[in-house]
Amino acid sequence: MEHAYSSDGTAIAYDRQGAGPVLVLVGGTLMTRARHAALAALLAEEFTVVSYDRRGRGDSGDHAEYLVARELDDLDAVIAQTGGGPVLLYGMSSGGVLALEAVARGSAVSRLAVYEPPLVVDDSRPPLPEDYVERVTELLAGGDPAGALTYFLTAGLAMPAEAVAGMRGMPFWPHWEATARTLPYDGRVMSGLMSGRPLPADRWRSVSVPVLVAHGDAGDPAMSSAAKELASRADHFTLRCLPGQNHNVDPGALAPVLTEFFTATARTRS
Repeated sequence: MEHAYSSDGTAIAYDRQGAGPVLVLVGGTLMTRARHAALAALLAEEFTVVSYDRRGRGDSGDHAEYLVARELDDLDAVIAQTGGGPVLLYGMSSGGVLALEAVARGSAVSRLAVYEPPLVVDDSRPPLPEDYVERVTELLAGGDPAGALTYFLTAGLAMPAEAVAGMRGMPFWPHWEATARTLPYDGRVMSGLMSGRPLPADRWRSVSVPVLVAHGDAGDPAMSSAAKELASRADHFTLRCLPGQNHNVDPGALAPVLTEFFTATARTRS
């Protein structure tokens, strides 16, 4: 484990493995860098893979005031610490949206891939409640991380309440509770992007690097709709469907797709 230090002094923990072009992995809601371990191991055959804990999670520090801009600074600090860029960048779920924001702001990235950013762009699922962040923040402030998780899963992911009730006894639930304090963070990252309306035409217009938008065909239809909407941004946004995959994507199915996309940079330059 190594650390990069963000602009506000927050220590951001990361792992680095493999050799080759630097590829940074950005996790989604509740994810720590451990969640990417299997994917990182596969990608390390071709790349120097950097997987980090977003602020407030795992071994990373935090700040009393959360701002999305601070998370973008965190990523820039990791990039600077691991070679300075331009790097390859992969974002999972809401981490994909964070990655898009970073590239739009000017982070040193040459290619970006995202998997199922949880945009809600039509009526294929209910939109995120307008007071979602306030509600989940209140539950956490009241000492109810389990309630905050339940609200995230039912309102944020539109899961049936009975399915969520069955998850409370699963081995991963305590780990989720430990990271639940960051639920409002991802809520802010996703602000205005889960309304049930198409993305604004100018959203991420400043992203000029090649972008791969991947999704599975065996999961939530809303995720597929979101991927197709995002991929329609411009000609340099490419859509890729992974057969038989859902939001809990198999690293063995995803790694070859990412490798093909990211190694295209080297082939183009040779």
